[in-house]
Amino acid sequence: MPAGPSAETVLKMYADRAFTELPLDGMRRTIAARLTEAKQTIPHFYLRREVRLDALMAFREQLNKGLESRGVKLSVNDFIIKACAVALQAVPDANAVWAGDRILKLKPSDVAVAVAVEGGLFTPVLKDAEKKTLSALSAEMKDLATRAKTKKLAPHEYQGGSFAISNLGMMGVENFDAVINPPHGAILAVGAGIKKPVVLKDGSLGVATVMSMTLSVDHRVIDGALGAELLKHIVELLENPMAMLA
Repeated sequence: MPAGPSAETVLKMYADRAFTELPLDGMRRTIAARLTEAKQTIPHFYLRREVRLDALMAFREQLNKGLESRGVKLSVNDFIIKACAVALQAVPDANAVWAGDRILKLKPSDVAVAVAVEGGLFTPVLKDAEKKTLSALSAEMKDLATRAKTKKLAPHEYQGGSFAISNLGMMGVENFDAVINPPHGAILAVGAGIKKPVVLKDGSLGVATVMSMTLSVDHRVIDGALGAELLKHIVELLENPMAMLA
């Protein structure tokens, strides 16, 4: 595989410029190796949808009022995790990973969530996410994210899974394309919810909170129609959030 210019070549190129050299630690080396492998060996394709969040936001507010006495506060990301977990059960052929000379179809929805940490990122995995309540997912995600940022996760907590979520919406990013984390079959890139003019069901104009999502898919594992079906289920669950509790 092409490796790009050597360190010596790059150092010569910037020999007359001021710079600080940062040696690669183990995390950075692993990220570099895995993402290079992903972009060079995985045939990515991308599916994009917009989600109207108003029903979810109202439902979330209602649930959080009821959970306040328990100290639980659900985030939009908690609903996204749950929606992806339920959708993977509804579209089981998409709940799969690439295993070199075969495809492994997973039965549980083991959903990884990207967490930014100093010097890189971890993708802790919420196992059996389809079976867990929103409050249980929320508590587990908070615990995993806290320990990820202090680099106290055990390897079994960030290895595995068939599907990942990368959410940059809280940083104001409207849309982006995420790189698949091998051997996962897909990763969902989630943007910010933004108020936009929309055409309502009766044909009139209105305003809605709209969120952009892009599903990056490994074409060896999931074909276009199957990926579209999975994304359709995710969107429907987020726009009708009570359905994911049924």
